[in-house]
Amino acid sequence: MEDKGKGSERWNGAIGNLTEMAFNLESLQKLLLKKAVFVEEETFAKASLCSEQARTIKVLEQRVESLERELDAAVTAAARARAEKRQAEAAEKAAELHAQEVTKELENTSKVFELHLEELRAKQEEIAKRDKEIKLLEAIIQTLGGKESSSRSKRG
Repeated sequence: MEDKGKGSERWNGAIGNLTEMAFNLESLQKLLLKKAVFVEEETFAKASLCSEQARTIKVLEQRVESLERELDAAVTAAARARAEKRQAEAAEKAAELHAQEVTKELENTSKVFELHLEELRAKQEEIAKRDKEIKLLEAIIQTLGGKESSSRSKRG
């Protein structure tokens, strides 16, 4: 960040110098036009060169300003992209944690279901066993009841 500040300071200084040179050249050009002074060929060539350089400087200043705006926009876009990336990573992590929680809950539910199923099977086995015992007892009762009725009919 410190280098960026120094670089910006240098650019601002350079732009200031270029602006001052352009102003001086324009003033010289106006002075030459107003006074209509005849000068030597060499002096005129130098003045023309300065004038051309002033125009070039103005174009370069505009280009520098345009590039600075593009750089600022790129830095802003990069910062926004980093923020969006962090948000996406946080959302992904939250989704992963949620998936882990749901998976764990499903596993726990499955274990509970298995325990209930085992308990239900044990009770069904117990019911089947008691059902057999009841049928056996009913058969015994019928057998005893049948003997009792036949012994009564023999006595009667």
